[in-house]
Parts: sequence; structure tokens; C-alpha cells
Amino acid sequence: MALQSSLDPDALPQLIGDFLPVDEWQSHINEVFYGLRGSRVREFYQTFASADSRLAYALAEDYFRRLLQRAKNRSPEDGPAKAALVVMEWGCGNGNLAACFLDRLKALDTDNQFFPFVEYHLIDKHDAVLTEAKNNKDLAPHHERTIFTCASIENLQSVADGSVDRIICNEFWSELPTKLLLRKASDLSEEHLRPNVSEAKLAEIEDWEGFVQAFDQKDIDALTQHPSFLEDLVWEREYHAVESKSLSFRRTISDFLKNIDEEVLVPVNTGAASTMKEAVRLLSPTSLGFSSFDAGTYSQQVLNDPEKPCYSVHGGQFSFMVNFALLEEIAKHLGAKANIESQREYVGAHIGESVLTLMDLLAAHPSLPSPESWECDALVIRTLEALNTSYRSQYKRVIEFPLRDAMPAEEKAALAAIIRDFKPEGVPDTIAYVTASEINEAQTALEKLGYEKEGIRGMLQEPPQLVDYTHFFLTVS
Repeated sequence: MALQSSLDPDALPQLIGDFLPVDEWQSHINEVFYGLRGSRVREFYQTFASADSRLAYALAEDYFRRLLQRAKNRSPEDGPAKAALVVMEWGCGNGNLAACFLDRLKALDTDNQFFPFVEYHLIDKHDAVLTEAKNNKDLAPHHERTIFTCASIENLQSVADGSVDRIICNEFWSELPTKLLLRKASDLSEEHLRPNVSEAKLAEIEDWEGFVQAFDQKDIDALTQHPSFLEDLVWEREYHAVESKSLSFRRTISDFLKNIDEEVLVPVNTGAASTMKEAVRLLSPTSLGFSSFDAGTYSQQVLNDPEKPCYSVHGGQFSFMVNFALLEEIAKHLGAKANIESQREYVGAHIGESVLTLMDLLAAHPSLPSPESWECDALVIRTLEALNTSYRSQYKRVIEFPLRDAMPAEEKAALAAIIRDFKPEGVPDTIAYVTASEINEAQTALEKLGYEKEGIRGMLQEPPQLVDYTHFFLTVS
């Protein structure tokens, strides 16, 4: 499903570009987004690694277990026992995942078998994002083993084939170029978009010619001199035949789409496929794999649904649903093996008990207010307060939770006081993982907010959703 315009499509305002395939406009807009807002990403959306440590800890524990197993099974032809262990993180965000991963790996490796040989490479194509990671105070203790590289994954030719031991990326694939394809008989078509500026925003832009030129050239310095506009773009769409040369893995994709009904749009994550191809090149024959965590589906039922949301927009940035089923087929094409599992189950398995996110817990509330209401904000804040009676983090984090102007003054003052009293070792953000035991310990406080024990138990036992956060694990050996 493409972006919807609230304006009459027959009365669109001013064009600022031509029709291009979705993935080309996605790349263009995302580059502008990170140029303008790269240091403020968390104002628009959060990831599971922005503030929480539990995904990173699960990854470190998983890696350490695999390191031990490989050392146990080692043979002389495997090369030097003390070779560098190159770990790469693609799309490193604010550096929190790297800091927590390295902290946990160091704590686990009490005999210094592996940690002294780790080189952790943080790679991102956006300078503003990389700068934020470099300034992460929790990453500072690991400066001797962290390497920051400003590059796109397509431009890692300087890294030798077979030289990397582990690759991680979190909520990265959904931001990479993605085509929207549909099939009619054996012919493939793709969605093209054309951007307009909304009528209201058009009236605010004084130097129209300068704005259009800056937008076309992705001139960030010049765009900062114009009104903020990313949320005010209106998109037209149409469909064109796919050019053969523009589509890598065309045969695999064509075969996959034969299982989809005709004229149903399907996300084809071409950027994700390219990263898998690069991972296969970089990982050594004895490497411990590539992990991608993202939101998407493996379900044929979802992919065949003509009403499914193929992408969303946060702060103007495109974020696509990941088609894990197709990526598994592309992995086979590359000669690699993929394993697909629920992210929540992956994290819970390494913690040793079931986990929920705060958002999962809210969904268990029998009378959840509308997400757009101040009453929902109040429930979130009071739920955090309840969980903080049992939750203890080894990191100090500050939750920023702006209160709506529409909130009654008395309630606003009470909630502001709760936020001020949040302990820094409490739940680090609104999508952090909390364990079943932490929820049980806070049960009395949660019941006072209207939660029911059976509802929470049901949520803890609920299987993965058809569209869910997922761990895609690829190995080359």
C-alpha cells in the first residue's frame, strides 16, 4: 500500500520531482532525512537497541557460546587460534548496541580467551549518525577495539574477502532500497512515485526555485534554510514495467512472485538482498554468521493480502516491511543457509525466561485508550512507574516523554512529577524488553492500573504475530 494523500489527487500542489521507482525516492528521502535529522532520530522513532541492553546482551551471549563451541571443535587447518575477531555492525545507530554487546562479551570472557582479539567495526553511511555513536559515553571504555567507518555497505571493497567473523544489523533492512512489485501473468511491474509539496507548506516556502534545487541536489546546508517539509510531501503513484537490468536476482524474484496473486503489491527488499551478498563475501568459512533484526513477515497469507501496509513513514523517512520469505530464497541462491525466528523468542531464550516489550504489555490492557489520546500517554507513564518497582538496569538512562498540551493541568502536573522521579536504572524506553519475573513482581501495581493477570499471562504465551520483529540468521559454512 502506498502513501495516502489527504488532498484531492486531482488538485495536487507543486511538483518537486519526476516519477521514479519507489526505491530511488526512498534512498533520496532517507539521505535528506538523516542529513537534516540524523542527530534527532529518536524523536521520530526508537529501535530495540536505542537505549535497551537486552538485545545486545542476547547477541553477546550467543556469540560467546558459539566462540566456545568453535574453539572446542577447532582443527589445525582453521588458521591461527589468536587471529583477530572482526565483528561488524551495519547501520550502527547511536552506538548503544555496540557498547552493551562489548560490555557483556567482556564480562562473559573471564579467561580472556576471545575479548582481547575482538575488533568491533561500526559502519554507517550518515556522518551525523556516526558522530552520535562516537560520542556515546558507554562506548568510550572500548575505544581501543572500536573502528568507525563512514561508508555504505555497497562500498566495502577495501575489506578483504573472508575476513569477518560476525555481522550484526538492527532495524537496518527496512530502511534500505526496496521495490514494490506486482505480477500480471509473467510480466512484472513496479510502483513509481512522484513528490509534491502540500498546499499549506508551499505557502511557507519563499524561495521556491532555491528549495527545489536544494531538494534535487540533497543539499542539506541549503535545505536547513527552508521550512521543515518532510512530513508535508504528497506522493502520486503509477506503475511501469520492470527494466530487466534494474533487478538483481530477477529469476529468484520472478519464481517467488508466481506464488502471489496477480496484481498484489509485494515488497522486494533489494537493498537487504545486496547486504546478504556482501555478507557472504566478507564472512570467513569458519565465521559465526550474519544477524539481521527487523519488522516483517514470513507469511504467505500476509504477502498475498492486497491491503497490507508495505511501508510506513516516520518523520518523513521511508521504512519498509521486510519480506523474509523472499530473502530466504535469495539466501539459497547465494549458497547460504538462513534461519528465521521471532526476535522476542531469541532475546527470551538468552535471558532464560519469556519477555515482552512495554508495547506488548500495553496491548494486554483490557481497556487500552486510543494511542492518540493523552489518556494513553498517562497509562504508559504509570505502567513505567509500576515496572520500575521491579526493573533494575545496569545502565543509567533518561526517558524523554513530552506531555501533550491537551492534557488536563492537574493530570499533567501529576505525570510530570512521576517522570521526574523515574530512577535512571529503570525501564530505559517505551519499547524495552521486560521479563516475566519483573512483570510478576510488579503485578500488584499493574493490577491497580487495570491490567489483569490472565491477560498478561496470555500475552507472554502468545506466539509470534504474522507481521513481527524477527531475527534472520545467515551462515555460509
